[in-house]
Amino acid sequence: MSEQFEQGEAAPIGGWQAVTADLAHCVRFYSRLPVPALPWEQDAHALPSFPRLVRMIPLAGLLIGLLPAALLGLALLLDLGPWLAAILAVAAMVMATGALHEDGLADLADSYGGPTREKRLEIMRDSRIGSFGASALFLSLAVRIAALATLASRLDGAGVMAAFLVAASLSRTAGLMPLVFLPPARQDGVSRAVGQPARDTFWLAAGIAGAIAVALGAIAGLPPFGIALMLALSGLSGLALTGFASRHLGGQTGDVAGAAQQMAEIAALVGLLTAIGP
Repeated sequence: MSEQFEQGEAAPIGGWQAVTADLAHCVRFYSRLPVPALPWEQDAHALPSFPRLVRMIPLAGLLIGLLPAALLGLALLLDLGPWLAAILAVAAMVMATGALHEDGLADLADSYGGPTREKRLEIMRDSRIGSFGASALFLSLAVRIAALATLASRLDGAGVMAAFLVAASLSRTAGLMPLVFLPPARQDGVSRAVGQPARDTFWLAAGIAGAIAVALGAIAGLPPFGIALMLALSGLSGLALTGFASRHLGGQTGDVAGAAQQMAEIAALVGLLTAIGP
């Protein structure tokens, strides 16, 4: 054993221990869920390193969505109606994530009125919410609730729960696109601190998210065309938001990633809704 390990320093971990540690880091970063430190983790509550953790983000999205999806299914089972069930599920997801992505969407929307790149970045750092941000938040929540409620009226409980979980996984993967394909817009900030993910690691994450979507869709009996639309539209919305951020800010921030997640979730739900029809 090397001298540094004899002196009590932790040995590097690998294999399944590294995978579970990365997953725990992702869940902590993306949510307010109480994830205890694993026995083999090093710096469990440190800021995660995205170049390594990206592969686990689709699974983290799935885990974060489990309790809200269960609440959705329970509300439907108790015959509370699709609208109340959808509202409860979306509210539970917002609470589980601490409105992390909603905050990013509101900040990016508020920056829309900024005359220069520097002013837009300054607006995005302002904790106050403006009319653009409030409107974006309202519309995002309204569309997600309406899409989920309509799906709940056309699918059985297992189907709508699967759709909710697939959208949670795909959208968080799509939210990585600005971080992968654009440089940081600031010299400081979270997006620079966590590091820029490698493109090959991102494609691995995208493959995992796709596999989750196909597997859950097949188990729940969702139409293959609907799953295909969820995959395609969530990815396209992530690319569109990436292009907008490039023109609008000349790069990406954590807020841009949050906004991309919100748009991708809406796109995924609407894509499935389009496929199943009335």
